[in-house]
Amino acid sequence: MRLRFLPVVLGVLCSMGLAAFAAAAGDNSQAGSKTVTTKIGEPHFEAPLPSGFPLRLYVRSGDIRVVGSEDGKISVDISGKNSHKINDLKHRLAILDSSAEFHLSGGPRNDFQITIHLPKNCDLFLRVPAGDVTVEGISGNKDIELHAGDLSIHVGNPEEYSLVEASVNAGDVEASPFGESHSGLFRSFKKSGAGKYKLHAHVGAGDLTLL
Repeated sequence: MRLRFLPVVLGVLCSMGLAAFAAAAGDNSQAGSKTVTTKIGEPHFEAPLPSGFPLRLYVRSGDIRVVGSEDGKISVDISGKNSHKINDLKHRLAILDSSAEFHLSGGPRNDFQITIHLPKNCDLFLRVPAGDVTVEGISGNKDIELHAGDLSIHVGNPEEYSLVEASVNAGDVEASPFGESHSGLFRSFKKSGAGKYKLHAHVGAGDLTLL
């Protein structure tokens, strides 16, 4: 991150973020789910996922890369120095009537990379407590929040959006496709257009970059 935050400020924001993340994950349980797939202690997970299906992701902290692909499935791969320490790593996918929900929890604290491939034509809802997160190649609505760390989103053609909302509580917002640059506390911007997609992106403490 390009800003130096006081440890107490970052600690408070991280604590608030973790609590909110846990509450959100609990409130959106897979009640009424049709199909549930679970794997524990595995470095690779994959399951069919129809293109265009709205997807909610709740992913543990870490170095995370979310990539759109032509495949009609979700796949998750674990790598890094501590990728062998995954006995308690849990993948859980629930296919609901009109959407899907995926949770990734457990695993080591540090030196841990997560790569998630999704159908590129999907509406993505993503929540991560902390880490470095990159999202690219997703054509659809995007609702993405990171409580602490750096978030980079490749937005594609800026003219494809009807609404863009981007904000940080403390940090930088860089959004060259939309002609926006802000730095400091409680920075944000909002823009409307003639496109069909909506983008909501928020970082608690850290940097938000729209590319």
